[in-house]
Amino acid sequence: MTHPVHDLESAPAEAQETLAKVRRRLGFVPNLLGTMADAPPLLDAYLSLASAFEQTSFDATERQVVLLAASRANACEYCVAAHTVIAAGQGVADGVLAALRAGEPLQDGKLEALRRFTVAVVVSRGWPDPAAQQAFQAAGYGPRQALEVVLGVGLKTLSNYTNHLAGTRLDDAFAGAAWSADAATPACEAS
Repeated sequence: MTHPVHDLESAPAEAQETLAKVRRRLGFVPNLLGTMADAPPLLDAYLSLASAFEQTSFDATERQVVLLAASRANACEYCVAAHTVIAAGQGVADGVLAALRAGEPLQDGKLEALRRFTVAVVVSRGWPDPAAQQAFQAAGYGPRQALEVVLGVGLKTLSNYTNHLAGTRLDDAFAGAAWSADAATPACEAS
């Protein structure tokens, strides 16, 4: 099935203003959002969840840990590349990004607990084992943050699955951070 990547002119009328706002904010319309525009409620839901996730108790690095860990666990090449660029722009350390992309443990124990818990939520489809939950709590996270991980995983589920279905082409803006799921280790590195 072929999925179109819309621009402002080709998008359904109900998605055009949303895409115009994205272009004003970013300077371009990412292919993911151009693809989502074919189903305007999906585009709106994704952008609403992204806005909500920005309001969580997580700082910028923690948010990117969740988004990159979930995207990697779902083997989403587009989102791993895009969030690598976004995270770098938000000041996330190169070592953190390299480890997240490789599925390797993070040096910072609290961030590692967040990464492992996120992967556990994805891999278990929301049924992380008690040990994963205990390690997350021992790192200083609580029930609120566990639910905020669910929000981040939900956000990435929308984008990761859209990219899987559509085979979304990586934008030039993210090409320097291209990532291949073929070269990655399995998503079950949560243990």
